[in-house]
Amino acid sequence: MANIVETAIAAGSFKTLVSAVKAAGLVETLSGSGPFTVFAPTDDAFAKLPAGIIEGLLKDIPKLKSILTYHVIAGKVTAADVMKLTTAKTVQGQNVSIDTKSGVKIEGANVIKADVMTDNGVIHVIDQVILPK
Repeated sequence: MANIVETAIAAGSFKTLVSAVKAAGLVETLSGSGPFTVFAPTDDAFAKLPAGIIEGLLKDIPKLKSILTYHVIAGKVTAADVMKLTTAKTVQGQNVSIDTKSGVKIEGANVIKADVMTDNGVIHVIDQVILPK
């Protein structure tokens, strides 16, 4: 089994996320022992951001790191675990809201694929980039 970063690269639909993780210097962390739970926006999710946002973030590494770590929870939180939660504390420090009334939403982003298992955690694929408050 591959780690979170290797799994995201192999999937092929997380090129923007992987580039951002590399730019922010988080590859080593997210390839480490963890475990981590990552709410991973697809390339399509990043494409929904207003023009110029990604380029701007790639020049503002502290802000980029803050946004990326807002998508990560320490520990392995499976879909079954997520269903029991209303919030979760992110590695960035703030909580994300979890809504399980119709499907699963993390800060309003839909989980479109859950429980992609890796050797250092789990990935839940989401359809938009979530931003800290």
